[in-house]
Amino acid sequence: MAAAPAHRLTSQVLRTEAQLRALLGEPAELTCAKITDRLNPMTRLFIERSPFVCVATSDADGNCDLSPRGDPAGFVRILDDRTLLIPERPGNRLADSLRNMLANPHVGLLFVVPGVTDTFRVNGRATISVDAELLAPCAVEGKPPLLGVLIDIDEAYTQCSKAFLRSHLWDPERFVDSKTMPTGGQVHRAIQGAQFDADQYDQERAERYRRRVGFY
Repeated sequence: MAAAPAHRLTSQVLRTEAQLRALLGEPAELTCAKITDRLNPMTRLFIERSPFVCVATSDADGNCDLSPRGDPAGFVRILDDRTLLIPERPGNRLADSLRNMLANPHVGLLFVVPGVTDTFRVNGRATISVDAELLAPCAVEGKPPLLGVLIDIDEAYTQCSKAFLRSHLWDPERFVDSKTMPTGGQVHRAIQGAQFDADQYDQERAERYRRRVGFY
């Protein structure tokens, strides 16, 4: 049985933007001034030096998905100041993001640069392309992607550092020992039951990753 929506657990909820603004106030004029519809020489650096971007999508009914994309820094190509190209690498074939884009082209991107606490946000419209000539420069290890996502930029702006500073994300002393976290196999076993061989799953996946099977 699905859990009760959070709003059923409390009556203290906001339902209008007017209520929200009464609580938070209005954004500063300078904050609004940084939002633009194109890149510039300064903001291009966030994309050129980022090896990691989060892609937010939703389907026609508003059901959301957030998916990571990662590759060597600069893997998201800047075609011009209003157009990006994200190569699509092999994954689990669920294709949640891509299916959402076909139903609803509006997407949100968050570019992260290791060690840098400012991030860069892009909101825009996605088109899935299979143009081999366009995708050829995205090849890694001699393998071009089968498809890529063109992004027409509607909004582009930097996000302030507060979230990264509060979280101490880049502080090595705060890094979590991966051995204290569940493995992929252990997560599967929690879902499927004790009969699932978590150790075998983890060993086989580690071997595939070691040989970079399906990376490109």
